[in-house]
Amino acid sequence: MSKNRVYAYARVSTRQQNEARQLLAWREMKINPKNVYIDKQSGKDFDRTEYQELMKVLQPNDVLVIKSIDRLGRNYREVLEQWRALTKERCVDVVVLDMPLLDTRQQKNLLGAFISDVVLQILSFVAQNERENIIQRQREGIAAAKARGVKFGRPMRELPRQFHLYVALWHAKRITGVAAAKACQLPLSTFRNRAKKYLSEKNSNNVNTSSNKKSNRV
Repeated sequence: MSKNRVYAYARVSTRQQNEARQLLAWREMKINPKNVYIDKQSGKDFDRTEYQELMKVLQPNDVLVIKSIDRLGRNYREVLEQWRALTKERCVDVVVLDMPLLDTRQQKNLLGAFISDVVLQILSFVAQNERENIIQRQREGIAAAKARGVKFGRPMRELPRQFHLYVALWHAKRITGVAAAKACQLPLSTFRNRAKKYLSEKNSNNVNTSSNKKSNRV
């Protein structure tokens, strides 16, 4: 590998995930840190800042090393297209450390290329299928939790005891929204949203009470 320029590409799906495992592999291979490109975003497509920068510097006979095929991407068709663009159009060798069969330096004959393509298609399909399964399991889990009454999102801030009084004053235009929010120790947007919800529920209750009284008189 020393005869050609060697680059490495690492990707993690979120900023909270750690790319240390991938970086350790690059250090063990003594790849120049300046030649390591890291993206911290989803692998659903190749519209990634660092990957696009990498594409600008890759030249024929360079070597691109990735830890596993899913670090390159998770979209089955796009991974295949990108692999062919790298190996056939740019004439770059690609090495996947977790899958020795995917090392184009060792497979320059027709049979080797065929085996590489087949393995790549299988792995790319498995990576995308697993991603879709994870998304489906997440959706099913959320739906099941909602059915049990579990509420998602940030819990609602507790309102002050005299919240309704400040809402009434604000609604009657006796005080400004800024003053009412300050008295309730709430952000202005939060006060307005909660106030509108309170007034809507109050009006709905008044309508229902009025309807019940009419029904009783009849």
